[in-house]
Amino acid sequence: MRETLFNWLAADLPGARCIDLFAGSGALGLEALSRGAEHCDFVDCSTAAIRDIAGHLATLDASARAYCQVSTAEEFVKRARSDYDLVFLDPPFDSNLLDPILANLPLRLLRPGAAVYVESAATSPPPIAPRHWQLHRDQRAGEVRYQLFRLPQQADL
Repeated sequence: MRETLFNWLAADLPGARCIDLFAGSGALGLEALSRGAEHCDFVDCSTAAIRDIAGHLATLDASARAYCQVSTAEEFVKRARSDYDLVFLDPPFDSNLLDPILANLPLRLLRPGAAVYVESAATSPPPIAPRHWQLHRDQRAGEVRYQLFRLPQQADL
């Protein structure tokens, strides 16, 4: 599944600014950095998860290309000031956090043409993305549905 995702994103990664919300192990953001992303913000409410990600970044000599924050995704996006080319959203499936974060992900954080990757339970209804986002890819693997949305290139949306 991860290999498919990064094949989808191959042209987007060089020089990209990413955010890995609900980072967990940080696997998605770390992979993005290893494939040429310029920067990744890692956000998770678990201090232990963020500490582990920081350790992996140090091992990979990538700490200068990342920011690790213990926070809920909702609180982080409320106060964030960066803009991103790529967003990874993989909340715990039983959390009911996906639709609210999609609805409240501020456009000021997303560059025109940004990609938003979403993982959810295959048995759940598909997530509700903002109406101007375009569903670019939609696949399932076992118990997981994974989707890639694209924002329009126009900056005025």
